[in-house]
Amino acid sequence: MVTPPPTVPGLQACARRVRTAFGGGDGTMLWHVWGERRADAPPLVLLHGGSGSWTHWLRTVGPLAQQGREVWAADLPGFGDSSLPAGAQDADALIEPLHAGLRDLAGGAPCDLVGFSFGAMTAGMLEAAHLGSARRLVLVGAPAMGVAAARLDLRGWRHLASPETRERVHRHNLATLMLADPAAIDGQTLALHAHNVARDRLQRRRLSNTDVLARALGAAACPVHVIYGALDALYRGRMAELEAAYRRACPALRGFACVPQAGHWVQHERPQAFLGALGAALASAAP
Repeated sequence: MVTPPPTVPGLQACARRVRTAFGGGDGTMLWHVWGERRADAPPLVLLHGGSGSWTHWLRTVGPLAQQGREVWAADLPGFGDSSLPAGAQDADALIEPLHAGLRDLAGGAPCDLVGFSFGAMTAGMLEAAHLGSARRLVLVGAPAMGVAAARLDLRGWRHLASPETRERVHRHNLATLMLADPAAIDGQTLALHAHNVARDRLQRRRLSNTDVLARALGAAACPVHVIYGALDALYRGRMAELEAAYRRACPALRGFACVPQAGHWVQHERPQAFLGALGAALASAAP
């Protein structure tokens, strides 16, 4: 088993670990929670990307909690330390377990919901299925807008016996998909990625290649904000096309921001710039 870098236990030590039961089935979701509930601000809920865990937000949860928000970072069902729902193959199977978890934690009150990549698609589908789940919806590096993503040379690693060979493949995949600058792949980042992908049990995902998020956003009952890394490998050079797709699909769209010099995993590669873009979205007029 690959172990996470030392920064992960440090952040975990500052967090409350909460498990919520799946609605209508066996299994639980794990949440890490920082900060305290405020009367004037709903919880800030973070959903990670595919083959990830709450640690996709490692460089942002601390600053967000220090700003006075109560921050909930999920391990989505089938990832990290959460259970895999019976028969689950894609994001559509995660909506009800996620909704049950939010209901248990927030008592049905809307949250500020921020999703990254696969988690952004899941967040949009959740809001469409349960209108009013989100007070604001912030989509980061989202797929499934009907704009074809680039075909990338991602390589398999599970069959490789040598730790050194696996590390080379992980480094290649990070540089190909997740980060714009290969120099950003430091030891912490490599360890996070290796630890996360080893615990991905939802490996037959296909909805990201459809327009399922675009269709869901047509029903969104809350303001929607969008953030991408300007150099996101999936849509590099096509940000104008993406923005047009959002404007067609989403009447509730309030902002479309690109973070310069950042790839797909924008909140990890350029955390300060990302926090600026996220802060602007969260500071927008309350619905």
